[in-house]
Amino acid sequence: MPSLFRFLFVVGILAGVGYGAIFALAHLVEPKPRDMTVTIPPDKFFKNR
Repeated sequence: MPSLFRFLFVVGILAGVGYGAIFALAHLVEPKPRDMTVTIPPDKFFKNR
């Protein structure tokens, strides 16, 4: 039974570290907005008949 508790403890620690990393990325990293240009060929504007 102690090996089960050790396993659950390690899995809990890893889950906590993963959650902390995602939380840090979500709250501490600011994305830089930038312009994006996509050219669309005129053929895409009309439906195929």
